[in-house]
Amino acid sequence: MSGFKAGHPATGEIQATTAPSAFSPFRSRIFLAMWVASLLSNFGSLIQNVGATWLMTSLAPSADMVTLVQVSTVLPIVLFSLPAGAAADVWDRRVLMLTAQSGMLIVSAALAILAWFGQVTSWFLIVLTFLLGTGAALYGPPWQSSVREQVPLRDLPAAVALNSVAFNLARAVGPALGGAIVAWAGAKVAFGINAISYLGLIAVLLAWKRPSSEARLPPETMMAAMVAGLRFARLSHSLQTVLVRGATFGFFASALWALIPLIAKDLLSGGAITYGLLLAAFGGGAVAGALGGGVIRERFTNEMIVAGGSAAFGLAGLIAAFSPFLVITLVATVLAGAAWLLVLSTFNVTVQLRTPRWVVGRALAIYQAGVFGGLSLGGWLWGVVAENYGVPTSLIAASLALVATALLGRLLPMPTTDQINLEPVPVEHRGEGSLPLLDPNSGPVVASREYRIAEQDVRVFLAAASRVRRMRRRNGARRWALLHDAADPEIWIERYETPTWLDYLRMHERMTMVDREIENEVLTYHKGEEQPLARFLLSHIPIAANGQDGADAGSAAHGFRSDPAIRPRNQAVLKPPVRGEHQIC
Repeated sequence: MSGFKAGHPATGEIQATTAPSAFSPFRSRIFLAMWVASLLSNFGSLIQNVGATWLMTSLAPSADMVTLVQVSTVLPIVLFSLPAGAAADVWDRRVLMLTAQSGMLIVSAALAILAWFGQVTSWFLIVLTFLLGTGAALYGPPWQSSVREQVPLRDLPAAVALNSVAFNLARAVGPALGGAIVAWAGAKVAFGINAISYLGLIAVLLAWKRPSSEARLPPETMMAAMVAGLRFARLSHSLQTVLVRGATFGFFASALWALIPLIAKDLLSGGAITYGLLLAAFGGGAVAGALGGGVIRERFTNEMIVAGGSAAFGLAGLIAAFSPFLVITLVATVLAGAAWLLVLSTFNVTVQLRTPRWVVGRALAIYQAGVFGGLSLGGWLWGVVAENYGVPTSLIAASLALVATALLGRLLPMPTTDQINLEPVPVEHRGEGSLPLLDPNSGPVVASREYRIAEQDVRVFLAAASRVRRMRRRNGARRWALLHDAADPEIWIERYETPTWLDYLRMHERMTMVDREIENEVLTYHKGEEQPLARFLLSHIPIAANGQDGADAGSAAHGFRSDPAIRPRNQAVLKPPVRGEHQIC
């Protein structure tokens, strides 16, 4: 096997010649530093979660208030993930991560100080926990999308899995440690430890010399970036499937996840140590699932992993609902942790490997919003059910429903993660030299392509054109249409619009190698040696010869002309129209 070259300029990769493995991402210095710092920060966050949840059982010991602590942690991810994802694709990800981590440090320190003086109330605890969740929501998309900048692309799946291992290693030990800290010194110490845990990650981010990419085009506005991300999600079959499956899994799996404190307290008659042990068992199972995930993915498809993991998690919930013994419940939570990790990491890797680079932050944010939206809504709902009908009833209902979701694969099978080339089309192959030179604000722009298709190829051409339609709209085209010439039945014209010439250039730059293959498939049905005739038409306001607006002049006989006032905005370098070349009309 051939190895990879040393000294990866973007990642500081340590020299190595061995083939990729589950631990290959650790050859990147920045990834290793981020991983260790994230592990320590995860310890602090989980210790804080134990302290907040257990403190709530004293401040307001009802099922719905206890579950609200968990809901307030994940609800911000639903609310703020999309803006965070857009910011991750538009702005400097390192700055965003530093801002989020610094904010969480301040909130954690404030919570520790207030708890030390006994000034924390139940709703004040919910608000501060919500603010910490907001910081996590703002940190998540830039952190996850920056993994591509820390490791080579071929190590990306292993890097995603290792990041899951970091969280679940902390989950395996952190909650038990948190339970011991809360039992020994109280929640205030747990909050203080969490504040200190952010310092390492902040130091690593300050030291990271993130590779700067020279922007070819001006950045999108936040609103435009969010709209583009939502449009991509609406037109991406892969992302839609992961969204539905992830939200469904999160909604029903949230019952066990949110009710663990009450399982420890009510079903097992335990205390903070019991609660910590249950979370440690869950984390230990997740670590086992992560370490064995490579072998499992080699033997089973994504659909088999998601369906099997959902059924296993549901089985674990049923066992926890009926078991009065700590040992049996611990075994069930180990099973739940392994299933949880395998299912969620499969979702995450699928999104990362099926999404182009230009929108990966937004895609991850939308996926997270779907999963954690299900977790938030489900956590609150199953808490209400537990409050009114008992913890066992809530667990049984959610677990049976989760087992049933394994059948969703018949309607929405998980996409495969076979290698597809989502790298941008190289600059030298984009044909940018044939594009007209326009003011970026010129527009609206109507682009068209004229194909000549033989009668026997019309059916396959239309099938290929439907894939072009989805691809163009996903990348930013509007009002896409396929027109048929009534006078010449062999002529078919593809037509679409963009608001400005800059929007067209962005759509052009978003083309991936897979997109180019879709374009080339349509071109195979075009008759003749010349390329299809391409035009770019710009909107001008007709003005009558007497200077009045054409609509007021009331007659085309007045002689319309282009408005000189807008000509500089739409100025183009014109050349004689030649068939097969781009023209301005």
